[in-house]
Amino acid sequence: MESKIDLPRRNAHPRCRPVYGTMATMKSNFQANCVFNGDCVEGMKRISAKSVDLVITDPPFGIEFKAKRENYNRKGSRVLEGYNEVHENDYLTFTHNWMSEVKRVLKESGSMFVFSGWNNLKDILITLDDLGFITVNHLVWKYQFGVVTSRKFVTSHYHCLYVCLDDKKRKFFPYSRFDKKEKNKNGSSLSYLDREDVWVINREYWTGDVKTPTKLPAEIIRKILAYSSEKEDVVLDPFLGSGQVAVVSKMEGRQYIGFEIVKEYYDFINERLTKNLYRIKDKTTKPSKSSK
Repeated sequence: MESKIDLPRRNAHPRCRPVYGTMATMKSNFQANCVFNGDCVEGMKRISAKSVDLVITDPPFGIEFKAKRENYNRKGSRVLEGYNEVHENDYLTFTHNWMSEVKRVLKESGSMFVFSGWNNLKDILITLDDLGFITVNHLVWKYQFGVVTSRKFVTSHYHCLYVCLDDKKRKFFPYSRFDKKEKNKNGSSLSYLDREDVWVINREYWTGDVKTPTKLPAEIIRKILAYSSEKEDVVLDPFLGSGQVAVVSKMEGRQYIGFEIVKEYYDFINERLTKNLYRIKDKTTKPSKSSK
């Protein structure tokens, strides 16, 4: 029987050296701030119960999404391929499997923010209810430039389910971003406006940089971290993708742990974390004549 891995205590140093590895190495060289290349369900089974403070994740779409380089931002070489999709018929079981492990590792004072499109939102909602999660808010992320359509309305939003295990113990810091008395130029409360359940935040377009097909903007992650975590808290993302949650958590003084099953994405995450880079320039791009 494999031994469990104890996540760092609250007084652990937030800047200890990152660890990267395969699932086979996870049980022997674990320390604070680590990402692993492998299946998150198997990986989370090796994490001790009630040891994670916050989960922020954007799981696969479940809509037969095809991540092809030629579909993104004109320059195909900049987009990493390999997106690992889940078949629609398997999505409920898939969701139940990973959320069951999240429930086990999440502290009673912790929270989870799950992003989802509308296509398989029902499977996420069903699973949250079945596992006994408490829904705190059903947030909506409104972004610019949805998919152009001709026979239906344009989709330009994303769902975010903010849930917890114990509504009385969960962390929430209402004035972490704006003081209670701060006003905008119209006299409206900045704290109130920032805490409305529709978040208007633009997508990030990394023109000329290496990228994965989908990623959350840093501003969304910073917002969640500010309201639902403290310095040195452990933040988990079971589906790292480009590594945004881990990278921004590190920038904001949180500890992180995450999993990414696609090797090319995992290598990209490692480069961002080890070099302390938010964006990585495409090495195949030729400098413009005006560049110095």
